[in-house]
Amino acid sequence: MKKVVLLASLTIWSSALLAQAPAAQTQSANTRFEQLGPTLPTPNTFRTASGAPGKDYFQNRADYDIKVELDDANQKIIGSETVTYHNNSTDELPFIWLQLDQNLFAKGSTGSVTRTGGVNESGMSFAQLQNLTSVRERSSQQASDKFGYHITSVKDAKSGTVLKYTINQTMMRVDLPAAIKPGGTYSFNVDWNYFVTEYYGRSGMEFFAKDGNYNYFIAHWFPRLCAYNDVNGWQNKQFLGQGEFTLIFGNYKVAITAPGDHIVGATGECQNYKQVLTATQQKRMAQAATSKKPIVIVTQDEAEAALKTKPTDKVSKKTWVFAATNVRDFAFASSRRFIWDAMQTDVYGDGHKIWSMSYYAKEGNPLWGQYSTRVVEHTLKSYGNRTIKYPYPVAISCHATAGGGMEYPMISFNGGRPEPDGTYSEQVKAGMIGVIIHEVGHNFFPMIVNSDERQWTWMDEGLNTFCQYLAEKEWDYNFPSRRGEPQYIVDYMKSDKSVLSPIMTSSDNVISLGPNAYAKPATALNILRETVMGRDLFDYAFKEYARRWAFKSPEPADFFRTLEDASGVDLDWFWKGWFYGVEPVDQDLVEVDWFQVDSGDPVATKAAAAAEAKRRAGTISKQRDAATQAETVVAKDSTMKDFYNSYNPYAVTDTDKKRYQDYLATLSDDERKSLEKSSGTNFYTLSLKNKGGVPMPVIIRMQFEDGTDSVARFPAEIWRFNDVSIKKVIASSKKVTQWTLDPYQEIADIDAENNSFPRVAQPTRFQLFKQQQRGGGQGPNPMQQRRTTPPPATQGSGKN
Repeated sequence: MKKVVLLASLTIWSSALLAQAPAAQTQSANTRFEQLGPTLPTPNTFRTASGAPGKDYFQNRADYDIKVELDDANQKIIGSETVTYHNNSTDELPFIWLQLDQNLFAKGSTGSVTRTGGVNESGMSFAQLQNLTSVRERSSQQASDKFGYHITSVKDAKSGTVLKYTINQTMMRVDLPAAIKPGGTYSFNVDWNYFVTEYYGRSGMEFFAKDGNYNYFIAHWFPRLCAYNDVNGWQNKQFLGQGEFTLIFGNYKVAITAPGDHIVGATGECQNYKQVLTATQQKRMAQAATSKKPIVIVTQDEAEAALKTKPTDKVSKKTWVFAATNVRDFAFASSRRFIWDAMQTDVYGDGHKIWSMSYYAKEGNPLWGQYSTRVVEHTLKSYGNRTIKYPYPVAISCHATAGGGMEYPMISFNGGRPEPDGTYSEQVKAGMIGVIIHEVGHNFFPMIVNSDERQWTWMDEGLNTFCQYLAEKEWDYNFPSRRGEPQYIVDYMKSDKSVLSPIMTSSDNVISLGPNAYAKPATALNILRETVMGRDLFDYAFKEYARRWAFKSPEPADFFRTLEDASGVDLDWFWKGWFYGVEPVDQDLVEVDWFQVDSGDPVATKAAAAAEAKRRAGTISKQRDAATQAETVVAKDSTMKDFYNSYNPYAVTDTDKKRYQDYLATLSDDERKSLEKSSGTNFYTLSLKNKGGVPMPVIIRMQFEDGTDSVARFPAEIWRFNDVSIKKVIASSKKVTQWTLDPYQEIADIDAENNSFPRVAQPTRFQLFKQQQRGGGQGPNPMQQRRTTPPPATQGSGKN
């Protein structure tokens, strides 16, 4: 901190304070605070300038009546569907497009042949090797066209006339005998089959070698209608594996035929539990309907008894019938290995009860039996309170493989598996709870607020990750969330710009999908809520977005405009920096100048000048010469002295006093009061630089001489006249000894070392360690360690 500089007069001080920056500071014109303007689409009667749906907004729908069989012996899906398509647009549609997502695994698909990557000198993990091996095996199988859809029939539902269709990789165009008029409907039938792939993160099957059985997680398993809307027309972008699904709402009736000893969970409500469950299981269902804790419907003993059957055994079949209203997709899970628990509770206290359920193999216990269904219920409550109440009758979590997860309406496939001995690390537990919250939370984004996942991953993943972060905190105050806090995104934002994509990048083109489309938008929303807008304004606007676009299909502009419309906060600068750009946040507190008012009072002024003169005179030479000062010429010979040897330039004279009184007489009463009030006040001029590029609020902590502290906050608009460097004056009655930018890590500043003045050095820590032997594992988790090393006995307990 610089020395105190006494200003010449109150007039000089006033002008400096009002300007907030010396006249020498140059201004840098910038457009960061201009409106997005033409960057956003022009509002129209379909989508308004406020971000709400317009009077002409439409969305088409498709209703499905599906019959499907799971062939456990051949790991195959065989299906037939009748689709009734409703054209609610103002356009005639001479053809329709369907998604054939299983064709991602077909020979020569763009998604498979365009995957890139390589081995480098640092080597690869066993997981990477196994993945490459499975890819090679899949490739050899694909050579015989095993995987992907086999479409066996496409016909008019009424006449049975064969319809012409064209398959373009993961898309199929069906040419209609006559265009569907606006407001018209058309029904057609499709028959198909395909072989189920290994579980790859979204759907498939998991094989258990010990008992020779499979868990099936079946999704994007039937030809599904593409979306047709006012923005894109047909959304028929190819499925390349990264961008997910753009779908439309409809009603479903699905009959699933599976081996008789399988347990099936699916989107919607089961219509025939009496036919597919035992009497004992039905009684358990009745008990679960009034229970506040999960009731096991299918026990582990029952599941283990069923494991004696193999897929190749001839067993009886059962058909499970499900119905779902106003959903955008349908998925199901089936296995003879499933344990199933459930409870039906009044989640929102409004008298409307919702089923929370979990399906899991014994490999999931003890984690799944203890946590999964309770986490499902918690997620519905947390998300519903922030958006809209969950409108569906059931929400299901299925245990699929060791990690990852995937979402579908009312059902999700989630990872998280303890060790074979039943122990688990805290990381595995938190990961399982987090992924269940995330995937069940997807019921809200995008299953209800139906964004275009194929184009904008962030609109479902980013918003959902933000809500997940809030739900995790509501589950456990100390939950180890991986995303949401600004400090967690710093390493990503430090990356070279050549490997960064703007959030506003098409899903299949995003580099580093997890940090970009999940973590960064979630962090941005957290910053809006905590720092830029405040919780009240943000929460209201976010809930209004969900309310406006529930069961509709928003675009990014609808989200941006709604948050501004409902809060009254101009956020275009924020969308530009966080969503359209790749610049980081890096504020630099360059220096702080310290000023005090020179009141003109000669008593104070000359006393301060005397103290400063004394300080400057205390040099090392003067200190050492003090011992011989009596030997100087003037000291020895008094005739060498004159007036100035006894003159005190810091003594207050009558002339000084009169001059001060004359000055005071020129001031008005208000000016005199201002002068008196400012006496002893410290004025600090902070010089700040925006080194990163993204303008953000300036949050500064002041630590005072007396040990107390205070925080000053200035909105991002402080940079609107100059987005490179600014100066800001802060007045304080106390002396500040330390200044710190972003003290609570709110803005994702990538360099904390330039956030303090005076600079605070931080050590770079290193460890001392012994040379480790190769081949060492990660070691036992804490639960395993405790089993081998019992805890010390509690004194006085009488137990050991």
